[in-house]
Order: sequence, then C-alpha cells, then structure tokens
Amino acid sequence: MAASLGPLVGAIDQGTSSTRFLVFNAETAELLSHHQVEIKQEFPREGWVEQDPMEILNSVYECVEKTCEKMKELNINIANIKAIGVTNQRETTVVWDKTTGEPLYNAIVWLDLRTQSTVEHLLEKVPGRNKSFSKFKTGLPLSTYFSAVKLRWLLDNVEEIKKAVEDQRAMFGTIDSWLIWSLTGGKDGGIHCTDVTNASRTMLFNIHSLEWDPELCKFFDIPMEILPTVRSSSEIYGVMKICPSWESGALTGVPISGCLGDQSAALVGQMCFQDGQAKNTYGTGCFLLCNTGQKSVFSEHGLLTTIAYKMGRNKPPFYALEGSVAIAGAVVRWLRDNLGIAKSSQEVEELAAEVGTSYGCYFVPAFSGLYAPYWEPSARGIICGLTQFTNKNHIAFAALEAVCFQTREILDAMNKDCGIPLNQLQVDGGMTNNKILMQLQADILCIPVVKPSMPETTALGAAMAAGAAEGVEVWSLNPGDLTTVTCERFEPQINPEESEYRYARWKKAVMKSMGWEKSETHSNGDISIFYSLPMIFFVMTSMVMLIASKYVSGK
Repeated sequence: MAASLGPLVGAIDQGTSSTRFLVFNAETAELLSHHQVEIKQEFPREGWVEQDPMEILNSVYECVEKTCEKMKELNINIANIKAIGVTNQRETTVVWDKTTGEPLYNAIVWLDLRTQSTVEHLLEKVPGRNKSFSKFKTGLPLSTYFSAVKLRWLLDNVEEIKKAVEDQRAMFGTIDSWLIWSLTGGKDGGIHCTDVTNASRTMLFNIHSLEWDPELCKFFDIPMEILPTVRSSSEIYGVMKICPSWESGALTGVPISGCLGDQSAALVGQMCFQDGQAKNTYGTGCFLLCNTGQKSVFSEHGLLTTIAYKMGRNKPPFYALEGSVAIAGAVVRWLRDNLGIAKSSQEVEELAAEVGTSYGCYFVPAFSGLYAPYWEPSARGIICGLTQFTNKNHIAFAALEAVCFQTREILDAMNKDCGIPLNQLQVDGGMTNNKILMQLQADILCIPVVKPSMPETTALGAAMAAGAAEGVEVWSLNPGDLTTVTCERFEPQINPEESEYRYARWKKAVMKSMGWEKSETHSNGDISIFYSLPMIFFVMTSMVMLIASKYVSGK
C-alpha cells in the first residue's frame, strides 16, 4: 500500500538546458522525487539559437512519467498530487498551428541574436533612436532579448507562419503558454494563456494596466488575436489531459494552477516576499532580482523593471528590479563542448581549484553580446592577459571569475538604484553546487553569499504558487507558515583592495570586448563583410593589384 504524506504538489521546470519534473510535500517543502532530461540546443547559423518545441513537450511527458514511476517505487501515492505548477525559460518564442497542434518553426531561444537587424529597423521608427522608448510601459529596452522582436522576425521570414496568421490558425506563446496549451488538451480544447511574469518579458505588455498594449502591438505590427490570455501566477488554468505517450496516464485531471517565469519562481522559492529582498540565480545565464514591492522602480543604471509575481486573480502585482547576464553556466558548457578542455562541469571546477588563480587572465564571455548593465549587442567574447605560462586551468578559473564579475556589475547597479546596499546575497541554481564559484563570488562582492541547502528553489516557487491557488489551497504563503530553510554561508576571504584591483582589470577587458560586430545585418540575420560597396571596391582593387604584381614579376 502506498504511503500517504499529506498533500503533494508537482512542478514542471522547463529550462534552457534541461526539463525537470519535481514533487514536493506541501506541508514541509521537502523534495520527494524528480526526473531530469537534457534538451538540445541547435545553432543553425552564427548567433542563432533554437530548440524543438516538440522535443521540449515530449521531455515534459517523459519527466512526469519517470517521476511518477520513481514515486511508486518509493511507495508514495501519486494520487496525493493536488496541483502542478509550471516554470520556464522566459522570452523564448514559439508559434504553432492551433488546428494541428504542431509548431510552425523551432522555438527561438532568448539568447538568439538573429534579430539585430529587426531591432535596427524598429529603431528607425523611434525619435532619436531611443532604445528605452517603452521603458515606462514595459520596463524593458528594445533588444534582441525579448519576445516581440523574435515574433516580428518570424512573421517577416517564415512563410508558414505568415499563412497561418492570415488563416487565423496561428498561436503565439512563450514556453509556458506552449506547455499549458498542450497539457490541457492542445488542439482539443487546450487553454491558451500565460501569466503576468512571462507576459512582462515580451515588450508587448503594459506592466501597470496588466494588459497587452495596443500601441506596442501596433508598433511591432503584431496581430493581438494570436496572443495568449494573461492570468495571475496562482490560479487554476485548466487540468492535465491524458496523453497518448503516457503509459500510465498519470496525473490526468490534476489542475495546473501555478505559472511563473523561472527567475520570478526562484524569487518566490527563496521566500523573497519583502521589499528589498533579493536573490541571484546561476543557470545558463545569471539573473539578480530584487523585490520592490507593489511599486515599480525604474533603473537609471541599466537594470530592467519586471513583474515579480501576482499570487491570485484578485491579488496585487509585485514588482522587481532585474539584472540579466546572458552567459553564466553556458560558459562552462562552452569550455566542455567547444574547447574540450574538460569532460564535465565538475572537471572545470577541479581545473580551477588546482591553480586558485587566473594568473592575470580575464575572460569576457559576451557570446550573445552584453546584457545588463550595458545592453551592447556588438560585444563578443574575449580572453585577454594571456602569457606563455597560461594554461587550461587558468582559463577555467577565469571563466568562473567572469560569472562573479558579471554579478558584481549588476549588484553595483542594483545598489545604486535601490539606495540601500545588500549586506548578503541569496543564491540558487545549478552552478551554486560549485564551491569554488561561491567562494569567488563572496570574495569579489566583499559580502557573504548564502546558499539554501535545498537548491531547487525555482521549481519550489512554481509548486508554492500552484499549491496556494484558490480551489487548491494546500500551501500557505503566510509569512508565519513558511518553512525555515537551512543555508550554507560563504564569507569573503580576500581583502577589499585585491578584490577592487581584479574588478578594475575585468572592467578594462569588458571595454575591449565591445564594438566587435556591426549591428547592421541582413534580414536573415547573417552579418556580412560585403554589406557595403566600399568593402567590395577594396576587395576587388586588392585582387587586381595582386594579379598585376604577379604579371609584372613574370610569375
């Protein structure tokens, strides 16, 4: 007979690198079981990053099925799962056919840079080419990062999507929308919705009125009928429908009642419900969020204003300031997969630990340009300060140090905007298992770094939102009822002068990474040296001179 542990809540955590399904005890917040599947990233051209939406959906099915199997082996009754929450990589854009349930193109991932020319074209319509023209409506600058420009590119370049829009068959959504629609029935009555946190990352959503903005939709020329309905982060959206790929039909009929973009979910999972509380998540990228309460604060130092959460249909929205770094865990993956200097993330940590220094080597991993606080798409990755003594250990250390320096930059910006410096940094995400990284982070910030003993705070946040929803109500979010989390603490171990010296050298390297690429690109996203006539003239005249010199010399 299966054991009863009281009410349980599941969480689908769909990230850039992997999908997971996790089950928590709603009374103790204990993680009972989980399963993880890695997701492929496709790079069809330089700067392009795509994923297969069907692979993402099937990975969810697999994770749910495998987790339920593990729970049965543990003699835990899956009938006690009362709700499911969804948390997801934000901004990643999907368009699908509502009559077939099939995606019309690969998902364009948040890291993708193909839309640089789209951004340039849109800026021509803005007085003074001001990238922050919609800042006070959306909290965001015009950038390749956000969903609206990705959707605009799809409408401009993919015939199947143009035709589907004309035929009123197209649906747009971020990953949460795609998953919720598919899991609640898909073409047979699936619910097409998103939550306020994900909507606030599209550049089409007014973060004050909490509605799609007609003026912004007109600016981007996006048909509003393809957009999902916007709901709160904690309410019943629909119920899980049986899926042909599930052997057991596990969790059919269980409500999906929580939805948060991954960084908002981590803020909730870290219990950052008070104004001024902040967390930093180390995943593919790095994201520092500070709760600003029911007041939206607009940055003067390159940070974003975003919706943190809205915990119920009739509850007020809470806002956050966010510093976004494109490349964090992705730099470790790059060392492993592209350079081949390590076979695993663990080995990168071991390489760095062997030397304990970068020996004057600095790594700026601007593979997708620079995000906060620079918002500079022309930047590209550089490694500088190399000598004959430099080896792969120093480069591994410099890569980890780069993650910490980027966090220092956005923390400095946040301290300036908030006016009250953080006296410690709460952290989560896969990279926090790296003790070298966590100690480095404390040293570079000159404040303690605090890591919860249960690292799955993103999934926990989604589970909390789902369990607290009206009609479910198995998880209390009252401050007195929240579970106390045990933490590991990393104290700074170097003097502030050395920290400042290393940080200043890093900033010098960042300046050298900028301006490597021109922002002008062709409509298909390819950057070409033959874009200007002077370059063509230069190449042709050089060839003529070369042929002439060979002729004169008799060769």
